[in-house]
Amino acid sequence: MNPANPGNPGNPRDPGNPGDADDSGTYWDPGPVSRPYTVTGGRTRPQGSWQFDLVDFVVRTPKAVDTTYVSPERSRILELCRYPAAVAELASAIGLPMGVVHVLLGDLLQENLIEVSAAAPRGRVTDLNLLRQVLNGLQAL
Repeated sequence: MNPANPGNPGNPRDPGNPGDADDSGTYWDPGPVSRPYTVTGGRTRPQGSWQFDLVDFVVRTPKAVDTTYVSPERSRILELCRYPAAVAELASAIGLPMGVVHVLLGDLLQENLIEVSAAAPRGRVTDLNLLRQVLNGLQAL
């Protein structure tokens, strides 16, 4: 409670700050403690030649890992990959940008701690029979 202004309880996040009616909108969540590039050591591209897609499935391999030397983000990915998970799901679950997750997955793939399966064929896929069926369906509308 603000003794100078009994109607203004102050900032609920900082009980030592009585607050002011004019600054109620200035308190905001500062976000993550470290910048995403610090998680990857400044790297912006994953190691290796694999190009991760949002729908690729990732699963942990049975290879043992010494968790003493694994970052919290990598540990979380390995924990989530006990069961197959899409790359997009992993990024959402750990709350990091997709580019950072790609770099971390590239590291884990290089260390043979995960396996990646493409959920859909890459490149141009042309099935004339399927295209004819779609065309016939559209013409029937």
